[in-house]
Amino acid sequence: MKLAFRIAIVVIKEWILFHLISPALSVLPQEKLAKLSDRLTDWAQLKYYHQANALLSPAKNNENRIVFFGDSITEFWDLGNYFPDKPYINRGIAGQTTPQMLVRFRADVISLKPKVVIILAGINDIAGNTGLVTLSMIEDNYASMAELAQANQIQVIFASVLPIHDYGSIARSQNHLPTKIRTLNDWLQRYCLEHNHIYLNYYSQMLDPQEMLKAELADDGLHPNSKGYQIMTALAETAIEKALQPLSYNQVQSQSV
Repeated sequence: MKLAFRIAIVVIKEWILFHLISPALSVLPQEKLAKLSDRLTDWAQLKYYHQANALLSPAKNNENRIVFFGDSITEFWDLGNYFPDKPYINRGIAGQTTPQMLVRFRADVISLKPKVVIILAGINDIAGNTGLVTLSMIEDNYASMAELAQANQIQVIFASVLPIHDYGSIARSQNHLPTKIRTLNDWLQRYCLEHNHIYLNYYSQMLDPQEMLKAELADDGLHPNSKGYQIMTALAETAIEKALQPLSYNQVQSQSV
């Protein structure tokens, strides 16, 4: 009975694929089909920075190489403009979630041999970009990235998830629940304290009295504008300075910024 049921499910799936999905895909532009194919065959988007990583020169002994690792908020951050003449590397990919970032952590962070990694993620997990997940699952992905970094002598800075606002045309709080953002940030701060990492607190510095992102810091309620990035730049520089201080491991890493 169970076998017959499974066979029936397979037959139904094949019928849907060939009679509904395939005809619908056939009318899409080739460029869009190629992108869909890439997402299916390269879920973590390892190809995205593959060439850039290959062309990157090895870090010099005295180079304070920093990798900014995250999603669109990181990718859209023009590091060359905000941190001129600094050996900072952007490895953000728009739309990504922590499981995708974990898969590409070795290729896009460890292999670049930075002294410090700043990890900014979580908002797309909360929005369900790659499926519904629990906060515990997000936390596990954060912890795995931190453990990989530590095993490779890379200092870890965990950035808080940024707040969002509903002051524009998009009600961000429907998918990016503020309660989940606060809960995840509380966990990140505790984790950093317990494991001697630096917690980079963007959240409280960008919050308004209504406990939402200040309207002037993001035009769309989610992604920082130039004013938002200016605040983040100053905070990130302070965190990086702490991470690079020639102090004992515990003295450097247990601080919050």
